[in-house]
Amino acid sequence: MRHHLILRTVSKLLIGAILLFGLYVQFHGDFSPGGGFQAGVIVAVAFILHGIVFGLGMVQRVFPRWLVHKLAAVGVLVYAGTGVLGMFLGYDFLDYGAFSPDHPSHGQHWGILAVELGVGITVAGVMVSVYYAFAGRPPQMSDEDW
Repeated sequence: MRHHLILRTVSKLLIGAILLFGLYVQFHGDFSPGGGFQAGVIVAVAFILHGIVFGLGMVQRVFPRWLVHKLAAVGVLVYAGTGVLGMFLGYDFLDYGAFSPDHPSHGQHWGILAVELGVGITVAGVMVSVYYAFAGRPPQMSDEDW
């Protein structure tokens, strides 16, 4: 892979832009098309591109396997915790009015933001985990057999 200088240079430039676009989609998902699922996939693509270009070992040094698994679980906890917090405040599960009873529209905004953040974290963790599972398998045939 050392001889792919242009590919490596362009991918270094693209990874930052991809991550930035993923954050944009995450935090503007309630105002425009997008949201947690789309943002999670976009963020995962940045790490998958890094793994394809620089190798599985390099991407796992940047984003270790243990962290990927923990983030997938943390995202589910954020999603479910948002609903449980509403229940503790005396509202229904995922009733966002609990977060700002005086201004329900503010509570709606904060609740959706929290739920979409949980979805985005989970999707990014699961997508990178799936990539690690497939990329880490030993090849069934050698490169010379093609």
